[in-house]
Amino acid sequence: MMKRIAASLLVLGLLAAPALAAPITDGQKAEFYKTCMGIAQNDTLCRCKADAAPRLVDGPFFAMVVAAMRGKAPPTSQNVAYNAYIAKSNAICNPGY
Repeated sequence: MMKRIAASLLVLGLLAAPALAAPITDGQKAEFYKTCMGIAQNDTLCRCKADAAPRLVDGPFFAMVVAAMRGKAPPTSQNVAYNAYIAKSNAICNPGY
């Protein structure tokens, strides 16, 4: 359990600095928002998560997030990072979730 927590914290730390890779584009944020609204129908949540994403992940990872929202499973090698992104974005946009 402690190893999993430590790994999650490490991933969260790595996700906090996406500036080294391609940034999220306005088009990606719009695509995310549209997809999120189709699922959650919650403007506040979807806007918050779209706005928080550039602080958490880079553009290629965000594309994978949108694909996952549409039903495509993230690559197995990205499961820990994907779960960390979900946890962090929920902590920002939906505290107590």
